[in-house]
Amino acid sequence: QVQLVESGGGLVQAGGSLRLSCAASGSIFSINVMGWYRQAPGKQRELVATITTGGSTNYADSVKGRFTISRDNAKSTVTVYLQMNSLKPEDTAVYYCNVRGYALDYWGKGTLVTVSS
Repeated sequence: QVQLVESGGGLVQAGGSLRLSCAASGSIFSINVMGWYRQAPGKQRELVATITTGGSTNYADSVKGRFTISRDNAKSTVTVYLQMNSLKPEDTAVYYCNVRGYALDYWGKGTLVTVSS
């Protein structure tokens, strides 16, 4: 099993920045991909960004050039970050951390990001 602890959401003005963190513990050796997804009110959950164990990244077109995903591997935890710059009101959503690997697929509880205009 994998435990996920998310942090970093909040309220920010348009043009501002936030950094989300998601710390994974437990069976982290099985994790292949870590990522962030988001769900805005009335919309489906969508991919924001992912990063593999090897460091390969993938971004939604809507966030390219503004968001950066990274990861930090420690002895018993691995943390994935999402640095969000030049935030726009349309980035307002609940952001979910996701980790996937062999026989595992876990989601965090979500953290709310609100961008005011």
